[in-house]
Amino acid sequence: MQGKNAQAFLDIHLSDQQLYLRQGDAIAFQAAVSTAEKGAGERYGSGCTPRGELQIKLKIGEACAMNTVFVGRRATGEIYTPELGQKYPQRDWVLTRILWLSGLEPGVNRYGEVDTLRRYIYIHGCPDSYPMGVPLSHGCVRMRNSNLVELFDLVEKGLRVRIQD
Repeated sequence: MQGKNAQAFLDIHLSDQQLYLRQGDAIAFQAAVSTAEKGAGERYGSGCTPRGELQIKLKIGEACAMNTVFVGRRATGEIYTPELGQKYPQRDWVLTRILWLSGLEPGVNRYGEVDTLRRYIYIHGCPDSYPMGVPLSHGCVRMRNSNLVELFDLVEKGLRVRIQD
C-alpha cells in the first residue's frame, strides 16, 4: 500500500480505541483495538502504549493459520483454543499475525529508554474472548484476529503509523 499511495498511513487513537487505515482523506479500513491498560507512555518497562510517529518495521506470520500462537515472534506450533488459554492463564497471547512497530522520533519513541522496537511493541491478534474498545494490553495494540488478517494484507513494511491520544 505504501508504494501505491504514499499518503496512506495507520492512525491509532488511544482515546476511542480505534485503528484507521487512511488513504489521503478516505478511510480504507477501521477496527476497534485494545491498547495498554496503563495508558500512553514511551519508557522501557512501563507497560504503556507509545505515541507519536512510527512505522511497520516487520510483518510476521503471513502464511500462518488463524489463532497461531507466537512467542518471541516465532510460531510455537500451537493453535490457540479456550482450553489452551485455561491451561496457561499467565501467558500474554500474541496470535495470528504481528506488525512490529519502530519509532521514528529520536528521544520520543526511538533510541535509548524509549525505543519502541526494543520494547517489542506490536499490532497483533489475541483471543476472540478479549474485549476490544477497552485498554487492557501490556503496551501492544491488540486486534481481533479476523480484522488483523484483513489489515495485514492491506499494509506493507515501512507504512507510517501514528499513535495519538
